[in-house]
Amino acid sequence: MLLYLAEWLTQFRSGFNVFQYLTLRAILSVLSALLIALLVGGPMIRRLRAYKVGQTIRDDGPQSHLAKSGTPTMGGALILVAVGVSTLLWSDLQNHYVWIVLLTTLAFGIIGFVDDYKKLVLRNPRGLAARWKYLWQTVAGFAAAIALYVTAASPAETELLIPYLKDVSIQLGPWFILMTYFVIVGSSNAVNLTDGLDGLAVMPTVLVAGALAVFVYAAGHVQIANYLLIPYLPEVGELVIFCGALVGAGLGFLWFNAYPAQVFMGDVGALALGAALGVVAVAARQELVLFVMGGIFVAETISVMMQVVSFKLTGKRIFRMAPLHHHFELTGWPEPRVIVRFWIVTVILVLIGLASLKIR
Repeated sequence: MLLYLAEWLTQFRSGFNVFQYLTLRAILSVLSALLIALLVGGPMIRRLRAYKVGQTIRDDGPQSHLAKSGTPTMGGALILVAVGVSTLLWSDLQNHYVWIVLLTTLAFGIIGFVDDYKKLVLRNPRGLAARWKYLWQTVAGFAAAIALYVTAASPAETELLIPYLKDVSIQLGPWFILMTYFVIVGSSNAVNLTDGLDGLAVMPTVLVAGALAVFVYAAGHVQIANYLLIPYLPEVGELVIFCGALVGAGLGFLWFNAYPAQVFMGDVGALALGAALGVVAVAARQELVLFVMGGIFVAETISVMMQVVSFKLTGKRIFRMAPLHHHFELTGWPEPRVIVRFWIVTVILVLIGLASLKIR
């Protein structure tokens, strides 16, 4: 939006051409989203408290969590507002990637909002029934996958890039749609499972989003893409604005979500953020690298799957409690230690993921 204003103003002063640079707009996107989150966060938390939209804590988990009962939830709406506004302000709105990513994020946010609303406002402990939640996630996931497939302008946009190997890729063809669906829906639910401690999900999301910004910028820049031997994807570089907005909004939310949290993200934020990471990774052709950088999300998901399978088959639990972060709490780790150590692991995994740009 402001990009078009800057273009119009260049007829009066050539200095406004600086807004054509993606790097500048990405920085402004980070700062705008951060400022919006900080300004809106306080009033939103007070409003949630007034409406008594508070978290219900299970009594079979770590006893330290019982004190969190009643903490305002659905704070993920703050992230969606900050990301949406900042992206619309600084992006080229004629870019189809921007709209696919924004609408996918919003769609999963709406699914999470309905689930949270039923649980917290209507006091329905089941929330949105699992079959309906999965149905709408499937609809949104396939819609995004089909949109990316039909708008692909080159074979490179539907190839599966194998990281750490030189010039190795697999042309997926129509199978691209199915793979994209699994990446988006899987990533969405993985972040949702991780969102169980103060700041645990949002900081890894910020770190992975920042790394994805590097990937989309490199893939969208013909000289850099050729130098790094990665597919050149015209127009995908514009997603660096969206990734910047995710970083800024996530940091703004962390201001209020850091231990001890003043507000929780809720499904409205967790489902949306996971879907956002998934669809950006697909657009950048870095699905497998997302699997590496989001290793914490993967581990949390696998821990739940292992726990369920083990209990159904043998009647025994592998972990004291799933997802994985609760297991470490029940072994005696204080909550802040679990959080910070998971952040440290994510930093390491993100660096390993970024190394794929040069290690081939």
